[in-house]
Amino acid sequence: MMDWLAALSHGGAVEWREALISLLVAFGLTQGIAGVYMLTFRGLSYSRTVVQSMALGSIITCTLMLAVGNNIAAGIGIAGGVSAIRFRTTLRDPRDVVFVFASLTIGMASGARAYGAAIAGAAMFGVATLLLHVTGYGSRRQPDGLLRFVAPAGQAGTEIAGAIAGILREHCGTFSLVTLREAAQGTVMEHAYQIRVRHPDLRAGLVTSLQALPGVADVSLMLQEPTLDL
Repeated sequence: MMDWLAALSHGGAVEWREALISLLVAFGLTQGIAGVYMLTFRGLSYSRTVVQSMALGSIITCTLMLAVGNNIAAGIGIAGGVSAIRFRTTLRDPRDVVFVFASLTIGMASGARAYGAAIAGAAMFGVATLLLHVTGYGSRRQPDGLLRFVAPAGQAGTEIAGAIAGILREHCGTFSLVTLREAAQGTVMEHAYQIRVRHPDLRAGLVTSLQALPGVADVSLMLQEPTLDL
């Protein structure tokens, strides 16, 4: 017992200090990655557990790397144990997967005592993420939403078709007919348009103008934001 305590306090002192430094480096760097994730996240499906898993995952991988070291047998044993674990939580956003994988990689580098690679990789990952977020890289202008309404069929529908087109041209930068089908035994036609309004303030006016037309009913505008994940 005394020999074991002596080994911890003397012979293993350097090893314990290096392990503690590795774990602190992994935890600190992944806190920065988690902060960048929270700063650049856009959507409704924010998960606190995803952020926490970044820091905790780096500690786990760092510990595994420290435990393996240069011992091939230990590495094979740990790999076999990890492969037996089944993670049933699925990440819906590929971006979340990238952040979690980055955190695990930082933990591996820290556990391997490659502090330069860990710090440089975390810094580059954070800067690149912020740069892509600020510049809006990869984003495209999408339609604002889907406009639905019913209008009379036959001659009555033909008479107000021009008025409908005029209202759409007045309020929308672009619009395209997606669906046109008969309803109510052919007495009305259901219209569905993909639209992009000229200005967000014109959305309410578009709906009001269509509702004012004779025979037009059930006007609805379903907005779709490409940055929101429901």
